[in-house]
Amino acid sequence: MPDALTMAARAIRLSARNVDALITALALPVMLMLCFVYLFGGAIDTGGGYVQYVVPGILAICAGFGAGTTAMSVSGDMSGGIVDRFRSMDVGGTAILAGHVAASMVRNLAASTIVFAVALAIGFRPAATAGGWLAAVAILLAYVLAVSWIGAAVGLLAKTPEAASGFAFFVSFLPYPSSAFVPVETMPGWLHGFALNQPLTPVIEALRGLLLDQSAGAAPWQALAWCAGIVAAGMAVSAALFRRRVS
Repeated sequence: MPDALTMAARAIRLSARNVDALITALALPVMLMLCFVYLFGGAIDTGGGYVQYVVPGILAICAGFGAGTTAMSVSGDMSGGIVDRFRSMDVGGTAILAGHVAASMVRNLAASTIVFAVALAIGFRPAATAGGWLAAVAILLAYVLAVSWIGAAVGLLAKTPEAASGFAFFVSFLPYPSSAFVPVETMPGWLHGFALNQPLTPVIEALRGLLLDQSAGAAPWQALAWCAGIVAAGMAVSAALFRRRVS
């Protein structure tokens, strides 16, 4: 545990020093939200104010940008030789990876806070109960944890940080065939199956229902099940890839 906290503090300091990447991770979700609300929102009918519809999706998208940074950070450590120094000091691979994941959680918390503050400024009005707020935060953190561990696995798999950065593109694309920006029912029929059965749709539907105090159905439990499965898979794959890289 102390090693993981030390590695997390190190990863956070590295993020703070990489100003360009930090600004991009914090500003890009806000810019995306503003583009959809003000450029496309007037042409999209969701049965209410578009800002009310799109903000939960943007909150989930923040996690994707943060996971891309995690993949690049892990890849940079693996290709830069610093991991050998850590292992000589008896720092285990789990602590190194957990440090990067913890730093990703902190970055995403900061990005989500900024997105939420801007959303309030442009008209987002949540109606969540106290229990709804707690459940929404728990689901969002679970999703951040899930994609952060997948990001760590991608960073171990990629040979260079540049190659790992491609993961950010994939994760940032995943929200589009979901209910993040438009209702799934408005998509072509052949896309419904994927849109309804990918991880982001139940996460976003759960956040939307909880934040707006609407019926979320089984979406919160489906979201947590997806996140738990992704975390378990990400941790297992990351452990196996780390052993292979350092052996």
